[in-house]
Amino acid sequence: MSKLMVSLDGVVIKEIQLTKDKTTLGRRPYNDVVIDNLAISGEHAVLQMVGSDVFIEDLNSTNGTYINGKAIKKQLLNHADVIEVGKYKIKYLGEDTSEYERTQVLRSGAATGSGAMRSGFGAASEFGALGPGMMPGQAAAIKVLNGPAAGREVVLSKVVTTVGKPGVQVASITKRPSGYVFAHVEGHMRPSVNGQALTSESTALRHGDVIELAGTQMQFLHH
Repeated sequence: MSKLMVSLDGVVIKEIQLTKDKTTLGRRPYNDVVIDNLAISGEHAVLQMVGSDVFIEDLNSTNGTYINGKAIKKQLLNHADVIEVGKYKIKYLGEDTSEYERTQVLRSGAATGSGAMRSGFGAASEFGALGPGMMPGQAAAIKVLNGPAAGREVVLSKVVTTVGKPGVQVASITKRPSGYVFAHVEGHMRPSVNGQALTSESTALRHGDVIELAGTQMQFLHH
């Protein structure tokens, strides 16, 4: 089970098991993780579980949320990542220790040097770090079926690839030893697979499955 180790000046002061879909962190007493310090906002950040993945999102806090020294808005946590809020350090210990590499969810307007990010994907313009990161000979890809990028294939070269439009609808495709798994990340509307809305947090993908989210249809290809 994933957990958080909260420390101050190198001393662990509390340990929290992540058992809920959403775990809130802040100074106010109604938060799941209460840190009573003026450097911490009343509602500072929230951790969200999506399948076995855990995302952290800063809730427009006054002093910000940092992961391994870098300010973040929303990010997928890796095992052993250190979350910093004020003078407190919170170490994230995931359930799959180091088996999978993680990638952060690209937020709208994030700076990137990838040409694919500016190539007019329309509603599906934020595909995760594509373009230069693609590697030939990969076994799986997604093919865009509609919109300005229709016919374009995106190779799933990373362990986790995020697709969709941040702030509207985002999903992830994760490579597991047993195959590829599709999961809902954010958005009120759930994405669909083969015309059926995703009812669980995640589902296994098979060759030929048609994914639809943020108005864009994509076909999963696994050779």
